[in-house]
Parts: sequence; structure tokens; C-alpha cells
Amino acid sequence: MISGILLLAAPIFAHHGYAAYDMTTTKTIKGTVTNFEMVNPHSQIDLDSKAADGTIEHWVVEGLSVRGLEAQGFKFNILKPGDEIMVTCSPAKNGAHSGVLIKLTLPDGTVLPKTSAPE
Repeated sequence: MISGILLLAAPIFAHHGYAAYDMTTTKTIKGTVTNFEMVNPHSQIDLDSKAADGTIEHWVVEGLSVRGLEAQGFKFNILKPGDEIMVTCSPAKNGAHSGVLIKLTLPDGTVLPKTSAPE
């Protein structure tokens, strides 16, 4: 009985929302792409950025769903490991090197999103 209830409750926790992020502030990170996954329910950009003290910080930036990113001009092959990009995000409240994507500047200077899109 209890296992059945837990099984039915699992989808409720599947979408976490943005409660872990400070959506009232932004942070811009310049770095090198290490991985890009355009997947559902949220896409992810991993990048390494050099901190002021010279250490490398690994950042994970969460994006919209595939449909949402496509509506903003993203394509599956738009980012490759080694690409130098600039990301503006709403950072994690706990100081972790993570955030929610607001704006992406590609190596050629193209800025995305081109339009606003639903999640």
C-alpha cells in the first residue's frame, strides 16, 4: 500500500521549479563548454570558467526544455566542447556554481534567446 502511494507521488517531485535559484539577480560567466545536453525536461550547459584567483570553476547552467530552446533559436549542435561562450544566469541561492539560463552569447557573437518562449 505505502509503496503504491509513493509510486504515484513520484511525478509530483519530478519538476523542481526554480526555488533553488535567486531569480532576482544575475551572474555573467565567461567560460569553455565542457558539455551541452539539449534534453527534456531541462537542457544543461556545463562550462569551466577561470575565477579571479586563477582557479577553474565548473558551472552547470539549466535551460528550458527542447521545445522551449528551439523556439529561442537553439539547435542540438549549437554548442560543442571547447567553445568559448558567455552565459548570463540566475545563480543558485546556496552559492553553488549553478544557475538558470537567461542569455547565451555564442563564439561568433550571436546572442540567444532570439525570442521569449514557453517552458
